[in-house]
Amino acid sequence: MTDVALAPASSRPAAARRRRGGGSTIDRARRRLFVPFVGPAFVLYSILFVVPSVYAIWISFNKWAGAGPMEFVGFGNYVRLFSDKLFLRSFGNTLLLLFVVGLAIFVIAFALTLVLRDMAGKKIARSVIFFPHLVNAMIFGVLAGFIFNPGGLVNTLLGAFGVTDPPAWLAQDNLFPLIMVMMTWITTGYFTTILMAGVDRIPPYYYEDCALAGANAWQRLRYVILPLTWDVFGTCAVLWTISSVKIFEIIWIFGGSSGAGMPPTQTWTTAVYTYVTAFSGESVPAYGAASASAVLSLALVSVLVLLPRRVMKREAIEF
Repeated sequence: MTDVALAPASSRPAAARRRRGGGSTIDRARRRLFVPFVGPAFVLYSILFVVPSVYAIWISFNKWAGAGPMEFVGFGNYVRLFSDKLFLRSFGNTLLLLFVVGLAIFVIAFALTLVLRDMAGKKIARSVIFFPHLVNAMIFGVLAGFIFNPGGLVNTLLGAFGVTDPPAWLAQDNLFPLIMVMMTWITTGYFTTILMAGVDRIPPYYYEDCALAGANAWQRLRYVILPLTWDVFGTCAVLWTISSVKIFEIIWIFGGSSGAGMPPTQTWTTAVYTYVTAFSGESVPAYGAASASAVLSLALVSVLVLLPRRVMKREAIEF
């Protein structure tokens, strides 16, 4: 029988000794630093986001007026929402902002990126394009109300060109298309700046190789610019998804400029619907239904944030 000599403990793999001994000195130091550095941020995040979110989900399963006892109704608030034509219209408007305005923003932003990429005054042009994003949305709502009112700037200019019967811009059916145009104008500069930063980081030798290979502008766009900025497009898609579901101020201010005080229902999004349901809609606030609307918005954002990451996921290109 052949004797098998056991290797001495000192020659065993270092990883095995680290696992048995609790890890290396660096690993133990990292674990000790995890609590004081990450702990406060985690506690603050839990207090400001996790706990309110869980509480809102619980409220959405109850009938509650904001004070007094809650009445558990299960999925009754959700059933009420999907049978409420006003909520369905608000949800549809949110999807219009998300997809239609989002598509317009990205097409215009990317076109501006390609146009300004080699422009001499690129920095000045980028600042001018980005400026609308710096102005508060409430200010834009107030200014737009003055610009589009019957005696406002737009109708005055149209009258100067002989248009004696200008459109009623503040009519209820025209307000939401105007809001979509305004959101496109306000937000395009922000995403143009991000896309320009993504294009500017591409090393110049990629373009030199394209020139040597005789690639035309379309081939340079398809095989160089788009692949190397694909991750930037994914980031922009996530940012717009989160922003579009939260649009509230400009709808409330500009929609209210039509004279009703409250924006007409044709302009409502889920954010406006949630606010009105909770605070301004009924004599008895329906916090349960409002919480259900907020939870559905959160679910929409969660799904649509993960979706672009899955759809737009591709092998990372290092350069």
